[in-house]
Amino acid sequence: MLFLMFLCLLVYHLGHRQLRNTLKRIKTGIRNKLGKLTMIPTLRWVFQCFQGIHLLTLNGVNEIVNLTSSRHFIWSCLPSSCRKYYLLS
Repeated sequence: MLFLMFLCLLVYHLGHRQLRNTLKRIKTGIRNKLGKLTMIPTLRWVFQCFQGIHLLTLNGVNEIVNLTSSRHFIWSCLPSSCRKYYLLS
C-alpha cells in the first residue's frame, strides 16, 4: 500500500513540475480561482478546470463540448501523452 501511495504522489509531482516548467518557459500563467494570473498552479486546480469538458457523440461523430479558450490553453501546456485523452492531438 505504501508503494502505491508513493507511486501516486510521484506521478502527481511530475505533473506539477511539467506544467510549471511549461508555464515558466512560455513566460505566462493561468488564472486561479480568484481570477489572478499565477505561474504556479496546483494540479488539483487544473483537474477541476477540466471537469466540465464532455464528449458528445451524435450520429457516430465525436465532439468535445465546453472546451473554452482558457481550458484549451491549459491543455496545450500539458505533454502530448495527456492530450490524447481529450481526442484533440
